[in-house]
Amino acid sequence: MTEAPQKKSDLPVRLASAIVMVAIAGTALWLGGWFWYGFVALVAGGCLFELGRLVRAAFGTGTKPTLMVLAGAAYIGLAGFSLANLPPAVLLGVIAVVIATDVGAYFSGRAIGGPKIAPKISPSKTWAGLIGGMILAGIVSASFFLYNVGEIRFSAMVGIAATIGAVLAVVAQCGDFLESWLKRKAGMKDSSNLIPGHGGVFDRVDGLLPVAIAALPLWAMHP
Repeated sequence: MTEAPQKKSDLPVRLASAIVMVAIAGTALWLGGWFWYGFVALVAGGCLFELGRLVRAAFGTGTKPTLMVLAGAAYIGLAGFSLANLPPAVLLGVIAVVIATDVGAYFSGRAIGGPKIAPKISPSKTWAGLIGGMILAGIVSASFFLYNVGEIRFSAMVGIAATIGAVLAVVAQCGDFLESWLKRKAGMKDSSNLIPGHGGVFDRVDGLLPVAIAALPLWAMHP
């Protein structure tokens, strides 16, 4: 009997795409100023286009879809404004927390498994994964605080920083669920096929958007 050909792993493609994305984003952030503003605007525009595509596929045209797209524009616009105005050190911390959420959720979810959070929206998301993401995000947030402050004596503040990171992990997961809900309604696996191995822009920043919105007032309130 002839064996069915095995599906080729897309890991090399995903890795290459990730390296290119990090290089482009990192260069724009390093150059700063209008280079960073332009990059954020480009990402926000691509994200809004893909969100509109999902909404149209899920709900067609009319008043309700139009209002949803307008709400999406406000949502993405607020996130873009925050990303454009956060200090670079804080911005790196925000991105690190979102990445830590994804990494912690992935590994703890795979290792522990268990009950799903919302199987009808995102079948792969488990409570164990969420808790793992919260723990790692809290550690990363506390580590960034210690690095920036340079002293460990602010033990209470370290705890607050860890708590903020854990809460932001939940916020990031909410952003992920929002896009997953839209994709399920639209019957689409990815928001687009723009990024090889990764899907679309919205797929890459779904968790970052709400965290960015939350991060700006948190930064403004810091002592």
